[in-house]
Amino acid sequence: MGVLRQIAEYLYIKKRDPNRPHTQWMKYMHGINRISIFMFIIAVIIIVLKLTVFKR
Repeated sequence: MGVLRQIAEYLYIKKRDPNRPHTQWMKYMHGINRISIFMFIIAVIIIVLKLTVFKR
């Protein structure tokens, strides 16, 4: 599976493949990955705002 497709699934942009097996450990891993992607996006937004809007 491609990286962009996996990220789209984490961000709920694309539906998951229903034929893939779902285990409890995979759910944990996907949840942690989803949290880290959201935190990264928020951090990038904060950095851009600090560099553009809140310049001293």
